[in-house]
Amino acid sequence: MARTWLSIRVELVSGHGVDLWPRPGRVFAAAHSHSFAHFATAIDCAFGRWDLAHLHLFTMTDGTQVSPLDWWGDGAPDGTVDGHATKLARLQAGEQFAYVFDMGDDWAHLCTVGEQRIDPVDEFGEVPDRPVPYWGWGNLPAQHGLRWDGDDGESPMPKRPAHGFSDLPPILPWWGQHCRG
Repeated sequence: MARTWLSIRVELVSGHGVDLWPRPGRVFAAAHSHSFAHFATAIDCAFGRWDLAHLHLFTMTDGTQVSPLDWWGDGAPDGTVDGHATKLARLQAGEQFAYVFDMGDDWAHLCTVGEQRIDPVDEFGEVPDRPVPYWGWGNLPAQHGLRWDGDDGESPMPKRPAHGFSDLPPILPWWGQHCRG
């Protein structure tokens, strides 16, 4: 296969009231035929989002906004184009645009289309059926700011077990009984 797929760098700029630096990021391979809705799903999965029941919106440098219109009902911003129907084919090399997930927490991303196209077979050994990340860096913040299961945002950090992994079952050699002193 020729180098026909886009390479799109996505950096998480801010969210949940925090500006991130250094910015965590992922680089995606995506075909021109993939929709912006498919790309949004790939971004959300690659950035560890599990509560996907939130609106999202792409904003292009010319002001065009792209989002699945059926999610908004009658409340979509004026002039928004449908993310299910709008394909990534509209993107040009070097173009930048923004992606915001969850209009309350405003997880804002800077997206930059790479200057060079890529061959998905070179990157993955096959042609994926959706946009996929193929490179990444940085620590990802928890979507709702939770630090552990059961965190209410006010409780102190739970105590770590005295012997590292002693609270785990002995499935792996360094877990459970093996670690107890």
